[in-house]
Amino acid sequence: MKANRLLPGDYVVILLGLLLVIYLFKTLWHSEHAATLQIRQGSQVIATLSLDQERVMDVSGPLGISKIEIKQGKARFLSSPCSNQYCIHQGWLAHMGQAAICLPNRVSLELLGDKKPYDSLSY
Repeated sequence: MKANRLLPGDYVVILLGLLLVIYLFKTLWHSEHAATLQIRQGSQVIATLSLDQERVMDVSGPLGISKIEIKQGKARFLSSPCSNQYCIHQGWLAHMGQAAICLPNRVSLELLGDKKPYDSLSY
């Protein structure tokens, strides 16, 4: 029996497929930089701030004060009174649609842009 070998045409098809995947990834799965930060405490919007500033803001929650930092077009939880610190480990948020939430302190951050990167979410 002959071993199955790739022919020159197979290499062309593989190369074209790889180029197509790279092209689709760059055009469809990119995320725009955000313009504003929306801060919520519970269900209430506390502030909507431009990311074109450098600022540290204190937000009160049931457990205490969460510090939010805005710097160089990005935002993050700088500190929070919660025990697990998941919100801080989320790191810097820079792209439209990204969010970080401190559930124990009921404080959330969401980066907004001109349009949402999705039409709807379903679980």
